[in-house]
Amino acid sequence: MRTVIHFDMDAFFASVEQLDNPDLRGQPVLVGARSRRGVVTAASYEARPTGVRSAMSMVEALRRCPDAVVVPPRRARYSELSGRVFEVFRRYTPLVEGLSVDEAFLDVTGSRTLFGEGPAIAQLIKEEVYSQIGLTGSAGVASNKFVAKIASDLDKPDGLTVVPAGGEAEFLAPLPLERMWRVGPKARVRLRAAGLQTIGDLARTDRRTLEQLLGSWGQVARELARGIDERPVVVGAPPKSLGTESTFEEDLTTTDALLKPILRQSMQVADRLVNRGLWAQVVTLKLKYGDHRIRTRQARLARAVSDTDAIFHAASELLSRFDAIEAGVRLTGVSVSSLTNEPDAELFPDVERERRERLAATTRALRERFGSAGVTRASLIADRVDAGDSHR
Repeated sequence: MRTVIHFDMDAFFASVEQLDNPDLRGQPVLVGARSRRGVVTAASYEARPTGVRSAMSMVEALRRCPDAVVVPPRRARYSELSGRVFEVFRRYTPLVEGLSVDEAFLDVTGSRTLFGEGPAIAQLIKEEVYSQIGLTGSAGVASNKFVAKIASDLDKPDGLTVVPAGGEAEFLAPLPLERMWRVGPKARVRLRAAGLQTIGDLARTDRRTLEQLLGSWGQVARELARGIDERPVVVGAPPKSLGTESTFEEDLTTTDALLKPILRQSMQVADRLVNRGLWAQVVTLKLKYGDHRIRTRQARLARAVSDTDAIFHAASELLSRFDAIEAGVRLTGVSVSSLTNEPDAELFPDVERERRERLAATTRALRERFGSAGVTRASLIADRVDAGDSHR
């Protein structure tokens, strides 16, 4: 029988801030920008009883938790500690599928002869992450990914939940639909209107009814609700896309004003590509207008790239395809997709491209060492501070 662990760090960004600054320990901490349009990137467990959560506006979060300490995100530091956590994972199994910087699936089926059964391995990982790094995480142990992920979330922080083989459906049955993967607010309304309240109700519903309620995903949802998930732990699969976006304190109304944040976002995306050893062939630019309308434009490049200049050039050309900029833009986002870790070989190497890629790798290394202020484009030095950044 397969054994899968889902490991999820506890309030990772906020916990890193409390680790590095002992004065923050025991206090409600919000990671994000303290501004009118800022959003909460992470909230410590001390802040959560007030109802504060990630992605909430900072204004609303501080209304609910006025004593919270707000700290700006330090993504290089989070990336550094994430790397150390994943090093611990790989000491117990090479089958590690990272979902984000702070969570992963581990297939430990082949590790049991060395380290013991799944619960023992999960406990060893928890202890090692805490003793070597100083952070806690919660783990779910089960026979498949879906059940393990749900289990890891039931006893946070610093929890360990084990679902015995054969007991998957019984474990899932009483849980509310909110725990179900890919069941969003609109789908929940439809399911509840049909009389379904729990994952067990979903498991007992006939296939035709679920297909009427959820479309083609209905059959998959039914199988998952019954505790059946054959998906393997996939090692090293590149993400489908990478991106970052920023909300501005005041709406921007000119192309020149928008090009600065787009350049900064292109630089951040290039850093992430270099960090993962990836190249991208599709660039997407997203704008959110002052009236909250969202528009996107996309371009497929002649060849895959991983440097700031190529991404920014594509994004700036896309910007010319948007209208009504003078009405005000509150957010821009740059993302890349069609990712590969093996770019096409070129019959005649592009020397300038190779130079740009070497520069991208060098500047990323300098930012990792000295922080985001260590090296940047001269045109960004006097740039305004954004209300909040988010990455995916």
